[in-house]
Amino acid sequence: MFASLISLFCVLPAVAQQATLPSPNQEITVTLHPAQPGPSGGWYLGVSYNHNGHTATVIPRIELGLQRNDQEFSRQLKLVKAARPRLIREQYTALIGKRSLCTNTANEATYTFANPSGAVMNLVVRAYNDGVAFRYEFPGGQGSFTIQDELTAYQLPKEDKRWLQPWNTPNESYYDTLGKQGEWCYPALFQSQNESCWVLLHEADLNGTYCGTKLSNTGDAGAYKLQFPDPKDGKGTGAAQPVITLPWKSPWRVAIIGALPNVVASTLINDVSAPSVIKDTSWIKPGIASWNYWSSNHGTMDYQIVCSFADLAAEMNWPYTLLDWEWDAMGNGGKLEDAIRYIHSKGLQPLMWYNSGGPHTDVASTPRDRLLTHESRVKEFTWLKQLGVAGIKVDFFESEKQQMIQYYQGILQDAAEFKLMVYFHGCLVPRGWNRTYPHLMTYEAVRGAEWYNYDPGFTTAAPVHNTVLPFTRNVVGSMDYTPVTFTNSQFPHITSYGHELALGIVFESGIQHLADRPEGYRQLPDAAKSLLKNLPVTWDDTKMLDGYPGKGITLARRKGNSWYIGGISAGLGEEKKTIRLDFLPQGTKYRLMLISDGAHDKALDTRYEVVDGSGALDVKLLRRGGFAAVLTPLQ
Repeated sequence: MFASLISLFCVLPAVAQQATLPSPNQEITVTLHPAQPGPSGGWYLGVSYNHNGHTATVIPRIELGLQRNDQEFSRQLKLVKAARPRLIREQYTALIGKRSLCTNTANEATYTFANPSGAVMNLVVRAYNDGVAFRYEFPGGQGSFTIQDELTAYQLPKEDKRWLQPWNTPNESYYDTLGKQGEWCYPALFQSQNESCWVLLHEADLNGTYCGTKLSNTGDAGAYKLQFPDPKDGKGTGAAQPVITLPWKSPWRVAIIGALPNVVASTLINDVSAPSVIKDTSWIKPGIASWNYWSSNHGTMDYQIVCSFADLAAEMNWPYTLLDWEWDAMGNGGKLEDAIRYIHSKGLQPLMWYNSGGPHTDVASTPRDRLLTHESRVKEFTWLKQLGVAGIKVDFFESEKQQMIQYYQGILQDAAEFKLMVYFHGCLVPRGWNRTYPHLMTYEAVRGAEWYNYDPGFTTAAPVHNTVLPFTRNVVGSMDYTPVTFTNSQFPHITSYGHELALGIVFESGIQHLADRPEGYRQLPDAAKSLLKNLPVTWDDTKMLDGYPGKGITLARRKGNSWYIGGISAGLGEEKKTIRLDFLPQGTKYRLMLISDGAHDKALDTRYEVVDGSGALDVKLLRRGGFAAVLTPLQ
């Protein structure tokens, strides 16, 4: 196969012709097409998918090009060289996520174009077994330039079903399935007309040399063009257009492609991102944290509440408790230093919240403004290490402009020097950074359980919303939904206890903040408490067993030799589900603990069995229900 690639990609004459690059398994093919009439009038990519002998074009056209302040790299480009392709093949270890041992394997081709003035731009294209990725390069020269526009645009069939989140800077809205025109957050999910192939659009390996982008189909409902941040984002601070310095590479533009289980299990966003810059990762320890904000919005002001949540974490065998906003105003029996001593006395480590501060946000919540510069971060992080703090949560970024991307990465770089784990809140969607900075444990960037505090509509929206997130937001990186709540916040649940328990498995986050008040966990039956006391947050493998966005999902995740299964439903009525266990290794028997919906939505039933890969689980789910299971190999 590789020899045939070489024959395809030997140096090409500078004439219009197409070039084709297949994935290693031959199922995905990306084709570079010559200049033809279209929105950009330039070269474009097309992507096809072959499944069970049937080939379908899933992305008919990806427009290409950049507009630099000094010249254009889109129309009238001449293909001057197609370099001999190479096989990308590497393995790397992930400290958090869907899979501990990840494989980055693709066929890569680099196309060199020249514009009428002779200036050169490379297009680097990769064909993966689970998608395609491409990026732009200015390989030589010197000087700084402004990118005025990126012309990348994905033309998808208008008949495709789609799940899109309307653009908002914290990425905390619901997913829209109507396909109307607008601006949209990443990632964007599409189901092709043949229904066997799905496409998830995103970007990866973003760094301070560029800004974050979003998708816009305001001009054409079927064409999703990359768009720079709104100049008004972040209260108008910072330039909307990025400034680059040559030589330069863009972020990867990524389309995860394939059957829905392959999309859900994909690690492609991390695969294309830069390797870890941290050599010693022994201090990075994912885990569960107790969190008082959901049940008491000003809980960290109260020393007694802080201590009660430390007691909960110790009782539940969780390693962390989070001190949220207003820890600098703590009272009622103790101050911050007293609380940290108490937390340490329980064998726990504290995590602490910060307002990102600065002119980009009006939010006055304290402490703020302490992380704005390298010098201020060094001062603050020195103090945190003296206190014995394990990590920080940083909130309210409100922009994806280039200067904000540099701020994010400045925090990560300085935190690494002080061995502090990081959690971003009120932030951008993951872009593969946790491969480069493995101490980045999680991001919010989701409309999560916190919204039971703010929005009465979340009560009725949550069951469907929860069943969309595993196919969209959580595919591209850790997601701190703050799940597994059984009591009520300001607005009530209508999800069952089985549904809530399952979220600890269905949703992946390097630090999983379990948000309920202590009595919410203490009133659970022993089996459910045992599950939460021993629940992993990192996984060695992930498999989607069944599901569809907005209807339900069942995920199986492996930790060591044990498997955890979580299933949730958005349905309005009871349903019976049969879960085949053929993903289990043959010849091994497992002890099953299954915790499922009981007689009503606040009841749980538990059963124990011995099972193997030849069997199946029959589970009953209440409306908006769920279940959790643990399968442990018998010795």
